[in-house]
Amino acid sequence: MADRDPRETIADTIEQGKRLVRLGGDKGLSLAERLSERLARLTWRTPLHGLLLAGKQPLKLVAVPDDPVLGDVARGKALTEGRLELYGESVALDAFDLAKPRFSPRFADHLHSFAWLRDLSTVATRAQGAPIAERLMQAWLAAHADRVSEPAWAPELLGRRTLFWAAHAPLILSSADLTYRSRVLLALARGARHLDRTADKAPPGVARIAAWCGVTMAGLLIAGGEARQKGGEAGLLRALTAAVYPDGGCAQRAPLAQLEIIALLAMLREGYAARRLDPPPFIGEHLAKLVPALLGLTMGDGALASWQGAGPISAEQVQAVIAASGVRTRPLKQARDWGYQRLAAGQTVLVIDAAPPPVARLAQGGCASTLAFELSDGAQRLIVNCGGARQVIAKVPAALAEGLRTTAAHSTLVVGDSNSTAIHRDGTLGKGVSEVELSRQETDQASRIEASHDGYVRRFGFRHRRQLVLTADGKELRGEDMLLPAGRRTKAASTAFALRFHLAPQVEFSPTSDGLAALLRLPGGGLWQFRCRGAALSVEESLWVDADGRPHPTHQLVVSGTAPAGGASVSWVLKRAR
Repeated sequence: MADRDPRETIADTIEQGKRLVRLGGDKGLSLAERLSERLARLTWRTPLHGLLLAGKQPLKLVAVPDDPVLGDVARGKALTEGRLELYGESVALDAFDLAKPRFSPRFADHLHSFAWLRDLSTVATRAQGAPIAERLMQAWLAAHADRVSEPAWAPELLGRRTLFWAAHAPLILSSADLTYRSRVLLALARGARHLDRTADKAPPGVARIAAWCGVTMAGLLIAGGEARQKGGEAGLLRALTAAVYPDGGCAQRAPLAQLEIIALLAMLREGYAARRLDPPPFIGEHLAKLVPALLGLTMGDGALASWQGAGPISAEQVQAVIAASGVRTRPLKQARDWGYQRLAAGQTVLVIDAAPPPVARLAQGGCASTLAFELSDGAQRLIVNCGGARQVIAKVPAALAEGLRTTAAHSTLVVGDSNSTAIHRDGTLGKGVSEVELSRQETDQASRIEASHDGYVRRFGFRHRRQLVLTADGKELRGEDMLLPAGRRTKAASTAFALRFHLAPQVEFSPTSDGLAALLRLPGGGLWQFRCRGAALSVEESLWVDADGRPHPTHQLVVSGTAPAGGASVSWVLKRAR
């Protein structure tokens, strides 16, 4: 047996039974917490806070780390052509006016984080990129360097900005203008002092991790920062402990957040490498947990499945971040706390969301996707979720983007045309699924998952139970969806339900005349047969959001019926015919 790479993690084992509970799931920040946060941010504008940001100005950076992750080539080329772009939103550099911004909050976050420096450095040499970077930097300094305000000085954006300024210092500090260089370094030092006091005020999860990464990087690269470095490491450990489950999944339950945390830690580790220092062990330990959990959500094409607002982030982007992490591992089959279950047999991959949705205080833009699944046959996707609520391009109407978060936009059962977990107008998730019971078994013949949730108990008096069985050769997936009486019964004699299977684009379908089956043809020539029993099959329009945030028209198989007070059951099978 060959020696194992020391960076390679050990394969996970299967736990047969699990009960996942969403503690305080629909409770956002309390009124007292919101008032405290608001008051804290108001103090940023006071003369006293301005005095706290004063101090010795650094003359240079102690070291310059590398950025281990490649940027977006298309966005980088747009910058060289005089445009800053993000998800279909574009602003000409000649028309930039930071005093009166006319762009979306998402675009503003991208601008103020200086993440665009990564895109620029990916396509341009220092000589080509420095004038562009300095031009945007001059505009930012004029508008925001001397005045602490939001969103520019929000701790999560400031933390990211510190990392990107450090990693791409050659682009922003190559100028012979000493006054300009001094202003950049002064802004970096003032930002570090602001972060010292505000990092723990960032929202929990990836935002707070980004803030503490910024504190730590500033401690590493600004002379005399040893105390700041140690404080940053302690804060980062607290933030990671609160945000990452023992199985490596992030508490926000979003693959996009998972990817961001890995990239942040990889960037921070480069700061230690530039100083020729060993990073604290907890950074490597968390990376070793985060990467296999992320890989557990990849489909047969290597790209991510669409969960919690993210689209199918491309295989190239996923691999770039994983390569930066330095972790070699296999996909995690069972994330016990994160809640995603992965079945892989033959060339078939299935991922199911078998946990309650993220709690309200952790996730803006979360989705009501409990017990939905995605399925791929080799590199071809067959069953998908619509996805992309957080990544959809700017021209897509807001109402449609919000619709991508609903239960109906996922491949699962919908009762009474209602979400399994309520979606509030402020972007948070409310009441609904509070617990999921899960059982998983593995044999030589098949893999079986049985899970149920209580999202419809309060409103309709039913518990949704889903059973999935994937044969060992990956050529047959058998399913059964049941509505079981639970809690108080509703007065309605019967309740409508719809079992939805969203098809990937380019999957051709041919319904049979009996209304109980359909043939599904994949672009690569694969042929699958879908058949159901217990309700009627129809085909409706749907859409799917790609990795660039662009929606594509597609279709969905809909198995619809009504459930009497005693419940209902629909069995179905997907079988590879060729």
